[in-house]
Amino acid sequence: MGEDFRLVLFLCTGNYYRSRFAELLFNARARQSGLPWRAESAGLAPNCAGLNPDAISPLALFALRRLDVVVPKLPRAPRDVTRGQLGNADRVIALSGREHRSLLALRFPGFAEGAEYWDIEDVGISAPAEALGRLARLVEQLIGSL
Repeated sequence: MGEDFRLVLFLCTGNYYRSRFAELLFNARARQSGLPWRAESAGLAPNCAGLNPDAISPLALFALRRLDVVVPKLPRAPRDVTRGQLGNADRVIALSGREHRSLLALRFPGFAEGAEYWDIEDVGISAPAEALGRLARLVEQLIGSL
């Protein structure tokens, strides 16, 4: 990103569904609003790229397109969060407090306390339309607050 932008880092388990949706939606809306913020996303599970069948969930792609968010033709692969990303972020938002608080504390001691936690559950716990709809509303609220 550049020095001119502040950074929000969205975290989920595999960087495939929730955090990727949040990153792409946030960046589209921040650009539209002219905000000096950008988002990145990453996964808290070690080797998260190996856990996923593709670069990004088809559920996330479908929901983003319904919101008129342009998605790159060749999205990047999921990636593991790094200590550097955590240290460079102005805001760290883990998408499930229940799922991610302990994982963040275990993998990166000292960062869990400063993170924000939303309650967007993964597929199998929460229906995708409900989870991504709620996540979209929270991202829009975040954009409005910056």
